[in-house]
Parts: sequence; C-alpha cells; structure tokens
Amino acid sequence: MKIKAANAGALTNFEVLDFLRSRGASKDPTRVIVPVAPSEFKVYDYLVETAACNQTREHINEFLEKCKKYSLAKAEVLNIINLRPSSLVEIDPIIEQSEKRFEEQLEGLVNLVAEVLPTGSTQPKPEEEIEEENVEMADGEKTEHEGQAVEAEQIHNDENEGS
Repeated sequence: MKIKAANAGALTNFEVLDFLRSRGASKDPTRVIVPVAPSEFKVYDYLVETAACNQTREHINEFLEKCKKYSLAKAEVLNIINLRPSSLVEIDPIIEQSEKRFEEQLEGLVNLVAEVLPTGSTQPKPEEEIEEENVEMADGEKTEHEGQAVEAEQIHNDENEGS
C-alpha cells in the first residue's frame, strides 16, 4: 500500500473503521493471527458500537452533498457524521454560534442527519426492552443479568438458612 498524501485531512469514523476492516481487524476473533496492533483492535471495538458501523460511502457522500446549503465548516461536518446528532441539544455543541448562524434551519439539519445517516448500535434502548431485561427477584430487588439474579437468590437463601 502506498501513501498518496500524508496528513491529507481528518478522517470520519467510517473511514477509520473501513481501514481497520481492510487490515483484518474484524476477521480475527482471537486477535493473534492478523498483524493488527492491540490499540487498533480497541479502536475497532469502539467504532463498531457507533453509527459508523452502519454507514456507507453512499450515506456520507449523500450527506456531504445535501448539507452544502448550510455552509458548515469541515470540522462541523466531520463531527456531525461521526456523532450523528439526533436532536437540537446534541447538535448545538457541534456547530459554533448555531443560533446566530442558522436560527430556524437547525431543525432541518437535524432532520437531514436523521434522514441520511443511519443510526448506530449505541442508541439507547426503548424502556420496554430495558424492563424486559430486568429480572424481578423474590424480595423485590431487580438486576439486569440472570446470572446475577441466580447468584443473589442463592445468597439470599444462604442468609435465611444461616439464621
């Protein structure tokens, strides 16, 4: 592989993830076969949990084309692609002087992000799914993992037997 231009610019999380996949980070579950540094595996593990794992070049190119009308700085566009803000509260810290520059257009930008860029696996779960994961115990205590529930129940039973 030849380097065409060193430090040609900042990369999106998608581009970094794509590069790590091309180096084999996703193909070695044991992490000993492929010549990938441990730090690269950590970056890979982080990025597969973000919106970058569901993005494609087409998504990014479409977003770049459609967001031109907002006259965003390169750093702002990069952060929007990487962070995929889904509300005005999330986009406000990304865009410098957003109220002065955009006034009513910010909501349109948030809608554009939601329309063009796919969500990641880090989106919060609906409350119903979280409640289904919780296990109700005999004494009313809740825990998120069944293994913990069994262990807590055994401890509770052991305490009762010892009394």
